[in-house]
Amino acid sequence: MWQRPTLSELIKRAVNMLNSYMQGTDAALRRANTHALAKMHAGGAHGLHGHLAYIAQQIIYDTAEMEYLERWAAIWGIYRKAAEYASGSVSFTGITGSVIPLGTEVKTAEETIYTLDADVTLVDGAGSGAVTAAVAGADGNADDGVILTLISAVEGVDTAATVGAEGITGGFDQESDDDLRGRFLARIRQAPHGGAAFDYVTWALEIPGVTRAWCYPQHQGLGTVGVTFVCDDQEDSIIPSPTTVAAVQAHIDYKRPVTADVLVYAPTPVELDLTIQLTPATVAVKAAVEAEIEDMILRDAIPGGDILISHIREAISIAAGETDHVLVSPAADVEHEDYEIAIMGTITWQ
Repeated sequence: MWQRPTLSELIKRAVNMLNSYMQGTDAALRRANTHALAKMHAGGAHGLHGHLAYIAQQIIYDTAEMEYLERWAAIWGIYRKAAEYASGSVSFTGITGSVIPLGTEVKTAEETIYTLDADVTLVDGAGSGAVTAAVAGADGNADDGVILTLISAVEGVDTAATVGAEGITGGFDQESDDDLRGRFLARIRQAPHGGAAFDYVTWALEIPGVTRAWCYPQHQGLGTVGVTFVCDDQEDSIIPSPTTVAAVQAHIDYKRPVTADVLVYAPTPVELDLTIQLTPATVAVKAAVEAEIEDMILRDAIPGGDILISHIREAISIAAGETDHVLVSPAADVEHEDYEIAIMGTITWQ
């Protein structure tokens, strides 16, 4: 098996080669001209070996990266999911009759900028309009109630605006290499069947933001199919927004067999609350336990699936710094209905 030589090994090789071909020279001497030549040669060779090592990764599709991975995946019709722009509603206040023109920009305290999608006329001193983030990505998402500021003053309109009740959602980052590679390898290992259960999962995963999906044949009777999914990369919740659900529904409706009646829906989140006696009960150990439980939920939680108490105990036990614990509650496996999925709840420490 080929292994890339280190720079030190290449220098030694160059020194030995010069000493072999140039009798009476000791290229190992630090101040010798031949030593400088040996190091220069080794440096160049080291760069070439580095490039060869990189190319060796790109020619195999399970280790390829970036544009090389994209090119491999494109051969099988798999393409990287682009970043998506967040959008939502913003409320304005001011003098009745004032008009906020299309294209008006507002921003958050973190300098995230949104652009108004259409003119808004204030009625009874208030009005709301749809906005879209200026830059695609998850940073464009904002919770309801967040205060925004007009970048340029508009006559008769207050400087401050407020994100609407449904928030600004739908912003997703560009798909990572790992996620693209996972979809690509799944396509190679399992060819499309034109409507098998795994085809619906594949189609759902093609939508930006979707990270895990499940298919339930005969969901509501003969000829029906249920599809649900989550968005693990969302900041506040893995549960998809209505906008994302609608996008997945439209995409699957375009690809599904004409005989299939497909319902795409968001799973209902059920918080997994725990009560734990922990030793030692330090802030650091508590944080480690919480992180391990969150990771366990990410691995185990599926719609209708159980969270095993043995897995909860295992997650607590492997947390860094934990020496002993008692899981007070839950006292048994946590069961869920078909449409429910476990999410992290509240930990009560005793």
